[in-house]
Amino acid sequence: MYVCICRQITDKEIRQRCEEGVTTFSELRAELGLASDCGRCGRYAREIIAEVTSAAQCRALSYAA
Repeated sequence: MYVCICRQITDKEIRQRCEEGVTTFSELRAELGLASDCGRCGRYAREIIAEVTSAAQCRALSYAA
């Protein structure tokens, strides 16, 4: 699904970048140009970043146990 209509950025692209190591909105914005036009996508993009990083932390903790 498109998150940023202005730049044609999908949730899959955002998730992929997060899995590759992007952990902040600023990093994502620098790489993709996200939220640099109208900015409406920023809140949802932040939610996706939080979701992916939280899932990665849970996986890391389950391996540590």
